[in-house]
Amino acid sequence: MKDAALDFAKGFCIGAADVVPGVSGGTMAFILGIYRRLVEAIRSFDAALVRLLFAGRFRHAIRHVDLALIAPLALGIFAALLFFTRVVPLPRLIETHPDLVYGLFFGLIVASIVVLIRSLEGVRPVEWTVSLGGAAIGFGIVNLVPVSTPDAPWFIALSGALAISAMLLPGVSGSFILLILRKYAYVFDGIGRLDPGVIIPFGVGVVLGLMAFSRVLAWLLREWYRTTLLAICGLLIGSLWVVWPFQERRFEIVRGKRRLMESEPVWPDAADETTLGAFALMAAGLALVAAIHHLARRRDVSPRT
Repeated sequence: MKDAALDFAKGFCIGAADVVPGVSGGTMAFILGIYRRLVEAIRSFDAALVRLLFAGRFRHAIRHVDLALIAPLALGIFAALLFFTRVVPLPRLIETHPDLVYGLFFGLIVASIVVLIRSLEGVRPVEWTVSLGGAAIGFGIVNLVPVSTPDAPWFIALSGALAISAMLLPGVSGSFILLILRKYAYVFDGIGRLDPGVIIPFGVGVVLGLMAFSRVLAWLLREWYRTTLLAICGLLIGSLWVVWPFQERRFEIVRGKRRLMESEPVWPDAADETTLGAFALMAAGLALVAAIHHLARRRDVSPRT
């Protein structure tokens, strides 16, 4: 029960990150030390699971998919989505107090980069080229200009596959990918209206993207663990450009709602309450990751889990 409660809390943190455009749920999973286990659990939804279910071997099926992790994690994510859209409207806080919200996430990401680099122990100079490549890719993604795209079901499915694949990657936000594809408002409006013409193709794309990309990630982590983590480190570094709390932001009205279209980092020109609050939350994010990492080490949790 203690493990289930802890996994529920981790799912809640991942769900909170997913609500924020520019912040990846994969980043939060990495910070919380469950990234590799989560990828393997998603990958385990395969033909072997179907055979176990048809054979009536339900206990084996539960162990096969690591339901002990997936179930409380999924409940926590769902609870966070409800909490941060209905009780504490985080998307609205991003518009009214973006410096404070992004200050916290900036501290979380910087601390996770430090923890990741320390866990690799003795990174050779040549290995840093992998991180530089990852940083360049992350920087390029978060600075893409939104484009005009079709509303056809095939493209909605493709959008779902790309968004969920991005969400699995630390440093890349699935909601930001939807903004780039001009499908953020279209998809969420369709979900709000319970429109099957949007929900079905998007859901199909999400499932297919999740199944395919989780297998790629799981293989990379098994065969190229160190290289993959260095690339992830680069993606996290690249994402800091858009997560830096002090930005010159440009908004547009999309389907009647104000959406962030472009932002450029700046240094704060005044030490006012907002600036001090952002730096305080940044420090809180750093301290939180340090505390989580310390607790994980005390419980003898490997950095590869």
